[in-house]
Amino acid sequence: MDKTELLRSQLLVLAESFRQRLETDIPALSDLARSLPATTEAPIEPLRLLRDSLHKLAGSAGTFGYPTLGNKARELEQTARQCLDQRSWDDACRQRLIDGIDELKTMQKAGHSAQGPNPQMAQASVQPSSALRIFILDDDPQSALRVAQTLESFGYVVVTFATAAKLTPALEHDRPDALVLDVSPGTAGHGLLESIQRLQATWNQPLPLIAVSDQESFDIQLSAVRAGAQGFFIKPLDLAALENRLERCFNSFQSEPFRVLVVDDDIDLAQRFEAVLSSADMRVETVSDPRLLLQHMDVFMPDVILMDVNMPDYSGPELAQMIRMNDNWLRVPIVYLSAETDVARQMAALLKAGDDFITKPISDSVLITTVYSRAQRARLVSQALARDSLTGLLKHADIKEQVELEIERARRTKLPVSIAMIDIDHFKQVNDSHGHGVGDNVIRALANLLRQRLRKGDRLGRYGGEEFVAVLPNCNAEDAKTILDDIRAAFNALYFSGSNGAFQCSFSAGVSACQALGWEASGLLERADASLYQAKAQGRNRIVLADSGSDIP
Repeated sequence: MDKTELLRSQLLVLAESFRQRLETDIPALSDLARSLPATTEAPIEPLRLLRDSLHKLAGSAGTFGYPTLGNKARELEQTARQCLDQRSWDDACRQRLIDGIDELKTMQKAGHSAQGPNPQMAQASVQPSSALRIFILDDDPQSALRVAQTLESFGYVVVTFATAAKLTPALEHDRPDALVLDVSPGTAGHGLLESIQRLQATWNQPLPLIAVSDQESFDIQLSAVRAGAQGFFIKPLDLAALENRLERCFNSFQSEPFRVLVVDDDIDLAQRFEAVLSSADMRVETVSDPRLLLQHMDVFMPDVILMDVNMPDYSGPELAQMIRMNDNWLRVPIVYLSAETDVARQMAALLKAGDDFITKPISDSVLITTVYSRAQRARLVSQALARDSLTGLLKHADIKEQVELEIERARRTKLPVSIAMIDIDHFKQVNDSHGHGVGDNVIRALANLLRQRLRKGDRLGRYGGEEFVAVLPNCNAEDAKTILDDIRAAFNALYFSGSNGAFQCSFSAGVSACQALGWEASGLLERADASLYQAKAQGRNRIVLADSGSDIP
């Protein structure tokens, strides 16, 4: 059974469950309405219960294919709310509710002619091959050569073009994974922007375009954006920043699925949301008991939270404020779900802690699009805030958090994880001899080399100054040592341009692994750091294992 048929089957089961629920819920609403007193003071608690039940029905009925019934439930909810807010209650109000719920009973018995589930899937991400191909068009052959050599050192396959006449047919018949285009006024690339914009419209997945220019004008940037540019750089190029942006483009295809936490007391509706979002390749967890919300967040680490506004004993804004009290969750967007149509009430909910508001009933396509866009934006912002500005690697606090997370994952899976502390040898001499600008180039070069050579699932951060931390899940100490030695040899072979001519650098590293040292993240970092000092003491330019003290000279 393919993904669409599986989802269709799941939604049909959920729709039948909802139909059966109506057979119980609507008679219960009728009984509750008829039990209300006719002429005495407004019955606060029973009326509040009726209002909340009608609100829940209004939010779910349309989603399950009963739009008319849902609209009538919303109308009755407003009637009950007015009676509560204004404390106005009489037999006429009671009768309006009874008559309206009788209409709901008639609608429920008549059934509906709902169409079968026809979810609109989010487009599947294109998984690039291991050898990513980059096309470059630059009127300056020396500039094109420098970019090509840099990108090739990071494992990309680069094809350069001198003219638009050669690039255009290549794009049409042999599409690359990304395009680097010089769009400076008067260049061939500038004249190609409109053609590329038309080509982008014919492709299911847009081609990542990196625009380069010798001018930073608004019009040039706008033309580049319209052609699909995901990066814009001014000459002379910062090649490390260019490679970072390309990696970000490709990571949007390769990153792990977005994680969505659905908080809703309506279990049937929550299950439907889960089925629809899961069909779009998102990981979904549902929470029907709000008291378990924070516990779920700590374990699941969601990218987005879908939060029902009205739940028994708790409100969505109250729960959102509890989430916002934890600094770790400030970056996670909270999207409210509700049948509430009053704009003032929606704004009040958003002002307290939310980020967006979706009114029930919700179409499958709107749900997928809204959640996907919010999750994508949140992850990009989170990554940007967690990254060191010079290297693009995780910052000190964030890489330490990744160490803890990977240790916890290793504990659950019983698979090894290795931690490496890496430090550039004699770095102070580099700064003293060649200046801090050249020193920054050395730091950036090692960061890029580590990022290129380590696996996508490995974690890498700048721990401070010229020191780095690498976290290698499912990798024992000996394998980590071998990998780092290959990177050490490659770093030794790089030449840097300094005030006194070309020079080379080396690094030392200490490695510790969880399988021999227990499961405490702080202990692993300390042992790796101690091994790094051993490597320095033994002459530098080597890797030392915490377990054995052995090294690779």
